[in-house]
Amino acid sequence: MNLDALVKDIRNHPGVTRKAAISDVISFFPNVSANTVLASYGEDAAVVAHNDSVLLLAADGIMESLLKVNPFIAGYYAVLVNLNDIVAMGGIPLAMVDIISMKDERVCAQVMRGVEAAVSKFGVPIVGGHTHPDCEYDAIDIAILGTAGKDEVIYSHTARIGDDVIMAMDLEGYFPPSLPYAWDTTYQKDSDICRKQLMVMNEIGRKKLANSGKDISNPGCVGTLGMLLETSGKGATVDIAKIPMPDGVDLSQWIRAYQGCGFVITCLPENSQAIIDLFSDVKVDASVVGKVNDSKKLTLHMNNENAELFDFTVDKITGCDPSKVPSLIR
Repeated sequence: MNLDALVKDIRNHPGVTRKAAISDVISFFPNVSANTVLASYGEDAAVVAHNDSVLLLAADGIMESLLKVNPFIAGYYAVLVNLNDIVAMGGIPLAMVDIISMKDERVCAQVMRGVEAAVSKFGVPIVGGHTHPDCEYDAIDIAILGTAGKDEVIYSHTARIGDDVIMAMDLEGYFPPSLPYAWDTTYQKDSDICRKQLMVMNEIGRKKLANSGKDISNPGCVGTLGMLLETSGKGATVDIAKIPMPDGVDLSQWIRAYQGCGFVITCLPENSQAIIDLFSDVKVDASVVGKVNDSKKLTLHMNNENAELFDFTVDKITGCDPSKVPSLIR
């Protein structure tokens, strides 16, 4: 496919466009001073100081369309997406609480079997929550608590000019039926490798190898990088040909896919190989795909052509950038 078509696909991808409402919601929250809050909006999890470490707090709700298509996978992913939010920041997941709203008991049972399967696979318990047994809809939402060393957190808003951009993805996966943008890499694997993959970002944080990072979520790998750059107030160039990719998968589909195990990282060039090696040890492909710059534009390179994907002086994905969200700044 040509580069202009790929840019159009990414910009119009619902995984990207639906993020725009975030800044509208944030605008309703009063800016309450809290010295213990080290970071909030724009991060995969809020960071709250606690003694000599930090607590990481996040929550995620599963899209209604996914729950309708596959309630079991919806329950399973409700756990997985929360785990990824904690580990993306270099954290260790501790426990979760869930909110289950049910209209159809059969749908609820499938959702909870999915939650059960994920909890068993990853070993992070659900310790409470809330049940609505009399709703006019079905929904599953989960909140998660994690922890990390205070100086070991991997933030989204701290990319530096000159950083390498690394994308890491587990290429051994599949797209479940009726879910063309959900690359599943965990359900068919054993718990041991899944848990080891979760802990790589924790090791990267402990070794202080990364300047910033984010898990690859609904916007896909390039869209997720866009969110990181927007929050950091930076730009970058990305060579599409260098993005890890499995054989036999459509390029546009892959670029826009949610990754069961996938991360975008920026780091000093001298740290890139160490990060790539850590991912390789757990069978995750990682590669340097670009470079951070001061342009506030995300530019893609493919087939000897360049195209601007986002200009963050006029475009927004989430609207969470340092100049607009004071509480984001540490």
